[in-house]
Amino acid sequence: MATVTARPLSGPAAWLGADLTRSTDWIRPISPAAVRELDAALRGVQARGLAWRDITRADFPLPGFGADLAAVSHELEHGPGLVLLRGLPVERYTEEELRHIYWGIGTHLGTPRFQNAHGELIGEVRDELRAYGAVNQPSVVQTAGDPVTSRYKARSSGPLRFHTDRADVVGLLCVRQARAGGVSKIVSSVAIHDAILARRPDLHALLCRDYYRTREGEEIGGNRRWYALPVFGVRDGRFTSQYSRTFVEAAQRIEGIPKLTAAQDEALDLLAELAEELCFEMELRPGDIQLLNNHVIYHARTAFEDDPAAGRDRLLLRLWLSMPNSRALPPGFEVLRGSVEPGALRGGIAQS
Repeated sequence: MATVTARPLSGPAAWLGADLTRSTDWIRPISPAAVRELDAALRGVQARGLAWRDITRADFPLPGFGADLAAVSHELEHGPGLVLLRGLPVERYTEEELRHIYWGIGTHLGTPRFQNAHGELIGEVRDELRAYGAVNQPSVVQTAGDPVTSRYKARSSGPLRFHTDRADVVGLLCVRQARAGGVSKIVSSVAIHDAILARRPDLHALLCRDYYRTREGEEIGGNRRWYALPVFGVRDGRFTSQYSRTFVEAAQRIEGIPKLTAAQDEALDLLAELAEELCFEMELRPGDIQLLNNHVIYHARTAFEDDPAAGRDRLLLRLWLSMPNSRALPPGFEVLRGSVEPGALRGGIAQS
């Protein structure tokens, strides 16, 4: 069980949505000089015939921009936990070239991790139901708490609830916007932690204890269908949260899993209410790279509608990164992360 703290955490990661509205410090323009470095690095790997997933940091030199990315890594771990890189000229590149560039940037931040049991390293966030003629669906029919349909919903045009991904950092590169909707919603889980502690310390205590979650829909094979983990944890004064209500609800259908108490449900209700109350909404533009520290930020998305024209659908490219400057995690979190030690290679979906 994670260490319980009965103190407010505060600090730079405990921001409110209104704080981001008043500041642009978290937005980092990609300079023309950085674009020239990216172009040169792209030409170098193309000349060598390297596939994007084979590119290492040494293969993709960024002498000036690399220093900027080191500062980004520091902000993600020790600052507010989010950075928006703005201004990559995506229209200049093919989608395959964008994968080379995005992967190259990722190697200067951390180590990419698998996003599903099929070995996906760069995820395509788009409405995959377009292939079946459902171009402009505002949502997808989903069985409540079903992680399998939730996984497909994440690749549809429907809304997504607040959650964390299974990596230190998640990055989203916006290639194309939707015709309407698809607004990104982010919220500080540190701010939520402090607000629940202030309003309902009894519910805060429950969120520092184990909730059962299912692995089904994420992983293939293996004997364990579930795991138990607190929503909030602290080690050495550093906070972490792992949250997806969908997987908690789905675990309730597994035989032998203890049923959620009314108080545990109430705690999750308050968390969801505060996430909406304290969040910041942003519209990702083409060329934006949104980077979020999953330990201190939850993210969500509104429903969207695509342009029906070919090649005009909403497309984001996703990276999951294990960070070399990551925090230590409380004992017990290795059941999901693989390691709890600081700077360890961890996270992602184990390959069968």
